[in-house]
Amino acid sequence: MHWYALFVEAGKEELVQTLINKYIDEPTVRTLVPKRKICEKRKGKYFHIDKPLFPGYVLIHTQMNTTIYYKLKEIPKYYRLLNMYNNKETNNQINTRVVHDTEQKHPEPTYLFSEISDNEMSLVLQLLGDEQVIDYSRVYFINSKVIVQSGPLKGKEGIIKKVNKHKKRVKILLNFMGNEIAMDVGIELLSSREYIDPTGP
Repeated sequence: MHWYALFVEAGKEELVQTLINKYIDEPTVRTLVPKRKICEKRKGKYFHIDKPLFPGYVLIHTQMNTTIYYKLKEIPKYYRLLNMYNNKETNNQINTRVVHDTEQKHPEPTYLFSEISDNEMSLVLQLLGDEQVIDYSRVYFINSKVIVQSGPLKGKEGIIKKVNKHKKRVKILLNFMGNEIAMDVGIELLSSREYIDPTGP
């Protein structure tokens, strides 16, 4: 099975996910709407907000075929399943799979579905917790260097490209369908006085 990206109406990702789970009775279909947790200040108060990691997309894990493809087309708020024809700018970087309709005596034209690469999807899944959310990482700053003590970014400091201490966020870069996407994720900022060098004195 492979991961695919469904382009849907922005803000309706969870609705589409619910409808897919309700109307597509396929045991091999898994849906995912990954999120990221950030802290926002509104009217002097701080709130912890979960925002879509990829706005306008629902990810689906399945063995794609024309039966599932046509069922997806019937889901409200669903626009299309990304493939090399509607994602031409990245088609050289996307793995593709040709699926023929073998259920009809006169097969329909061949459909092409573009898979999300294993490398891209593996990193996304590593960052997500059980709640399908990138939670806060506990972070120190020592001599302008980012050190992640714990959390989803531990060991992945290389994808951190910018730090906003005031908003308690870091900007990370992820690859998605061959495109590099920058996004903010929340952090818990720790005092440098608490830092213990693991290499010792």
